[in-house]
Amino acid sequence: MSRKVEGNDLIHRHVFHNDALLPIEKVRLSPGQAGLICGWGIFTTLRISRGEAFAYERHWRRLEKDAHLTRLPMPYTAAKVRVHLHEVIRANKVTEGCARIYLVYNTVGYWQSDEKHPQVDLIIYTAGLPEHRETVRLGVRENGRHAASPLAGVKSISWLPNVWAVAEAQKEGFDEVVLLNERGEVAECTAANIFAIKDGKIHTPPLNSGCLEGITRGILFEIAPEAGVPVLEHALRPEDLYSADEVFISSTNRNIIGVGEIAGHKIAAAPGKITRQLEALLVTHVTDYVTRRHATASR
Repeated sequence: MSRKVEGNDLIHRHVFHNDALLPIEKVRLSPGQAGLICGWGIFTTLRISRGEAFAYERHWRRLEKDAHLTRLPMPYTAAKVRVHLHEVIRANKVTEGCARIYLVYNTVGYWQSDEKHPQVDLIIYTAGLPEHRETVRLGVRENGRHAASPLAGVKSISWLPNVWAVAEAQKEGFDEVVLLNERGEVAECTAANIFAIKDGKIHTPPLNSGCLEGITRGILFEIAPEAGVPVLEHALRPEDLYSADEVFISSTNRNIIGVGEIAGHKIAAAPGKITRQLEALLVTHVTDYVTRRHATASR
């Protein structure tokens, strides 16, 4: 069964590009932008709730960290980009949806044009929330993450390994896929972190597994213990998922989704009691954040 959501994942009409809000047909990206062609860039996806960009500060900190790791210059400030982001949200009349912020490094490599480009392109757009099932089926892919890579965990625009892996999994009837690292350990899914619940405790792979430091993941580390559910980071093998009482995945635009099956192994409770409890806590956390932001803006 699909969960009903407002809108879909088509990009909305108005886009912010570098220094202007434009209709999408007026936005021009050039093959001479080397970072665009070779995938040297970073991005983040934010949840829009009641017209507000949820957890913007966390997303910006991760962008700054990824910019440092990839040697991407950061000519923008958090405050300025937030203003531009809300220009896009207002222009597209987004109440519930998601947004993406891209930073693309243009002056890299040899395959460049002599056009005048900024050193780093800023692109911001919004879209509706994607539809997804109440519970999902996951495949498993070996060597889907390279934990030893210096860029492991960077949310880069070089996204082919992710879209290819999930497309292959979907051909086999799965919704998503668990990516294992070179040690055979669980890292994450292509666009979500993964968690296993066993005996009332939440277990999730550490960052050195090669997984992304997800925003929702970080929030769960804070709110779950407050509800009496400890979160433990340690290496997980596929067998740990198969034997779990509950398994769920988390992402910005899907919150928390229970997992009903992994590579033919049925998970008894999907979504289970603790998964539902965590989702309710997360919804409350989002509501509180947005309410505080609205109160601050109205002063």
